[in-house]
Amino acid sequence: IRLWCSGVRCGKDGSVDNHMEMGKKLLAAGQLADALSHFHAAVGETHTHTHTHRQTLHIYGFSESARLQRGNLLLKQGKLDEAESDFKKVLKSNPSDKEEREAKSQLAKSDEIQRLVAQSRSSFNGKDYMTAITLLDTIIETCVWDASSREMRAECYIQMGEMGKAVSDLKAASKLKNDNTQAFYKLSTIYYDLGDHEMSLNEVRECLKLDPDHKQCYNHYKRVKKLNKQIQSAEELIQEQRYQDAVSKYEAVMKTEPNVQQFTLLARERICHALAKDQQASRAISVCSEVLQSDPENVNVLKDRAEAYVQDEQYEEAIKDYETAGKHSENDHQIKEGLERAQRLLKQSQRRDYYKILGVKRTAKKKEIIKAYRKLAQQWHPDNFQDPQEKKKAEKRFIDIAQAKEVLTDPEMRNKFDQGEDPMDPDSQQGHHHPFNGGFHGFQGFNPFGSGPFNFKFNFN
Repeated sequence: IRLWCSGVRCGKDGSVDNHMEMGKKLLAAGQLADALSHFHAAVGETHTHTHTHRQTLHIYGFSESARLQRGNLLLKQGKLDEAESDFKKVLKSNPSDKEEREAKSQLAKSDEIQRLVAQSRSSFNGKDYMTAITLLDTIIETCVWDASSREMRAECYIQMGEMGKAVSDLKAASKLKNDNTQAFYKLSTIYYDLGDHEMSLNEVRECLKLDPDHKQCYNHYKRVKKLNKQIQSAEELIQEQRYQDAVSKYEAVMKTEPNVQQFTLLARERICHALAKDQQASRAISVCSEVLQSDPENVNVLKDRAEAYVQDEQYEEAIKDYETAGKHSENDHQIKEGLERAQRLLKQSQRRDYYKILGVKRTAKKKEIIKAYRKLAQQWHPDNFQDPQEKKKAEKRFIDIAQAKEVLTDPEMRNKFDQGEDPMDPDSQQGHHHPFNGGFHGFQGFNPFGSGPFNFKFNFN
């Protein structure tokens, strides 16, 4: 048909040609609504101008081609009645063989989809969501730009608890339909229920951009914004190492949103982390264990509880947690280092433990260590014992106490010990001479509370 009109501009300023070309270009670029308006215009042009016979033949051919293109687009949009109307008009207009075949095929397809749409609605209303999804899958294969089918399928997924798939359909629906505030609102509430406060806030903002007075979106926005602010504030406190304040802030999060389990779990997970960082071992173990009952494969919580177990000197439990975490997160250096450290500390605990010798916790400050040392040094000074066996036992104990104090008041030596090394062990400290290695004779006449001469200087600062 186009050859019949070669070199002739058809319609006012060749606008039929222009509309067809623009329609095709916009369609290729995915600009559906604009493409459709050009095909509408191309069809409309044939009815608004008077043309020569040759022009009319050209335009007539073009109008049917445009009508077929428009019908196909309407079918993809799920506008089945309008699409069928176009296909029927094409068939009545003495089309070419190719156009006739295409129009018949698309008309049959549209009829079939009308039937599937009715069935899918019936299944949806009867709460048979699995069947509805199967039917909607077939509909959407043809009606790829049909927002309402995607919204219905999203609702089916929501009812079945498949939130990831619901999100995918709602995101598509929010783009396919202009000003689709409802899709943005639903997306925001799904993200909220999944515990993703940041994505929830993003989507509800999109809704309010389209309609600042949208009541549901505005109320939801206020709720999400408050929660988001509390969580951000709590994370800043953790960064600033203000762990107890962070715990309080996350407790407030649980009060703000007590009905969404994911936020309760998130708050408890971060409280567990803050307590472990704050070396509140027994509280950390308790809170971390609560989280792991609901989420046994949570790697971050397993690592935090393992660290708390180390602080509490429950090395075997720490090793179990690090090993479980390692199964769910390979190549995590923190897990590898933590596990190695817990294994060293377990071995060490089966040998000599300077904290136990002085009867202090691993978290003890220098003042507590010195206070414990003075008390024990006075108690176990060999001069207090007359019986040779008792004196010998006291000498050994006295050296252990002095060594423990020496290691734990020296930051470098204490750090080595905390990593599972024994700074007083000649095997791990080759080339270093320790004043205690010569036994008790180096302490003859030593009074840990006096200022008299003695071979090893004890520093109480």
